[in-house]
Amino acid sequence: MPEPRPPAPRPGSPQHPVRVAGSGDLAHLGPLEGRADAVFEPIFGALGWGAPQSGEARASEPGFLLVADDPPVGFVHVLLLDGAAHLEQLAVEPVLGRRGIGTALVEAACAEAGRRGHDAISLCTYADVPWNAPFYRRVGFEEVGDLAPFQAALRETERRLGLDRHGRRVVMERRLRR
Repeated sequence: MPEPRPPAPRPGSPQHPVRVAGSGDLAHLGPLEGRADAVFEPIFGALGWGAPQSGEARASEPGFLLVADDPPVGFVHVLLLDGAAHLEQLAVEPVLGRRGIGTALVEAACAEAGRRGHDAISLCTYADVPWNAPFYRRVGFEEVGDLAPFQAALRETERRLGLDRHGRRVVMERRLRR
């Protein structure tokens, strides 16, 4: 009788543990984001939104960075703006997609934002890209109708950067339990 297969690792399991990013992780984040962004090219063509922000630049902004694994195979960057938590970037190595790493990072970001006293976390994303708004809906985010001032400012920045030319952008929010 063949040996039973071990269960698939659960998000945040020892195979891809989520932790606070350290200084040694920062150099990996920009290139990782670039590889993750490349999955948009078959849908959008040339992206035109510039090079990814470096990990060092991300770490210098108010908020926090969490990574999965060592070296990182995914990261989430949460900004703290006007007293609110905003998920600025989620990136996972494309070859490791659909294995729960993105979900684990989102859940860890929500837990950390709640631990820091936030009642909600928001994000901006494409409404119709399967791994964008539909994914975030599955993990508890809902589309926002009335934008907070910081969300309206973020959307205006996205419009200026040309992100809207690739499709409808939405602001989503998830209520947090503290």
